[in-house]
Amino acid sequence: MTLSKCYWLRTLGRWLAGASMLMLMFAASTRVQAQSPTPVQGTVALEGTMKKFYRGVNTVIVATMDGVEHVYHFTKDLVVHGGKGTGVDALAGLQEGTTVVLHYTVAGTETAVTEIDRVGDEGLRITEGIVTHVDRRQKQITIRFDNRKTEMLRLTERAAAEAGPDFDRAAAGPTKVVVYYRDEAGQKVAHFFKTIS
Repeated sequence: MTLSKCYWLRTLGRWLAGASMLMLMFAASTRVQAQSPTPVQGTVALEGTMKKFYRGVNTVIVATMDGVEHVYHFTKDLVVHGGKGTGVDALAGLQEGTTVVLHYTVAGTETAVTEIDRVGDEGLRITEGIVTHVDRRQKQITIRFDNRKTEMLRLTERAAAEAGPDFDRAAAGPTKVVVYYRDEAGQKVAHFFKTIS
């Protein structure tokens, strides 16, 4: 083998080794970013569709509206609104593709689903309107509809805790929201709301 061929092979080998190392570093950094904990702490709500339910390992897989699937573990005292049955048994009746709102807590890198609300059918109903008043202490939100009528809805303890920035935006001025509610004892109770403008 001539000296120029040896030089060329060594150079190619070094280039391939460097490229391989860069690819490994990129893959590792991507994996770390995907596994890094969510910056949110406290109680959070997420809308999506049911994909799978694994009773044995207390796990649900939910696809968010952008199509990304997420795996969540649920607590033993899980509350399910709008399902057939109560607690974990109600999850068995939620078909794949059912729209749900997950309420979960975040502590460090751990997430735990504490409540799942079914949307539609026997579950939560949806309405849209403009927020005209927010009362944090009384856990109430007042909505004005397109027909100019207003209605006050009570917020669940969990909905008031999760609202965070949405609550502040709604209280600051005219804000359009989507409210997910149930009729409970003759009163509309909002389990979740999100701003849309």
